[in-house]
Amino acid sequence: MPSRESYEVHKEEKSLVQKAKREANQEDILAAALGMRMGPQKPPATFWQPLKLFAYSQLTSLVRRATLKENDRTPRSEKVHNFKVHTFRGPHWCEHCASFMWGLMAQGVKCADCGLSVHKQCSSLVPNDCKPDLRHIRKVYSCDLTTLVKAYNTARPMVVDMCIREIESRELTEPEKKLEAFREALSLLPPSHSETLKYLMAHLKRVTQNEKFNLMNAENLAIVFGPTLMRAPNLDAITALNDIRYQRQVVEVLIKNEDVLF
Repeated sequence: MPSRESYEVHKEEKSLVQKAKREANQEDILAAALGMRMGPQKPPATFWQPLKLFAYSQLTSLVRRATLKENDRTPRSEKVHNFKVHTFRGPHWCEHCASFMWGLMAQGVKCADCGLSVHKQCSSLVPNDCKPDLRHIRKVYSCDLTTLVKAYNTARPMVVDMCIREIESRELTEPEKKLEAFREALSLLPPSHSETLKYLMAHLKRVTQNEKFNLMNAENLAIVFGPTLMRAPNLDAITALNDIRYQRQVVEVLIKNEDVLF
């Protein structure tokens, strides 16, 4: 009968053989992914190693595509891909059909939002499953709204929350607090500017007292004088146009409360 020692040696040899077979199978899988048919003689190690590393990186995308095809278990997204014609540097494989992309230029298309790379003919077959990646989203303004919220994984753009919080921390509701904020702003004016503004507002306040004759109330006067008095220097035309409403509101408050603000 074989001894226990010989049994252990035999078991270890069998384990090594199985390990060698697994490694050979892995190399065959990689060769198939690369579109190569390995003969009895394998390429030298110096040739095989870089191909092996490259194949591992490509297999990651192939696994992702295979997973996405399981429609029963993976819900479809409503975000369509933003494909653009792209020239790839070095060998590249289509992430939809797993075939090589031939050509020296414009070999395929790449999604500008998630980075998915496919053949031009495969782009129409790809499901609407774009998951934007922040590495590919370079802007906030003039960006598709769905792309932005999916990239940041938020219900709405973060910049909207930031702007509204800032505005609401300043848009005062109590009349006395509003007037106090105006007084603080007016106190920052140089004396010459303050005196001129005070004199002009007093005049416009007297004009409003004759509204039944001249039809000029505080709002109408503010529409006329707001852009002249409140426009900031070196302001572009578009921004100035957007500020007209706020300029009118400020001048209207100054006219109506001239007696308590100055």
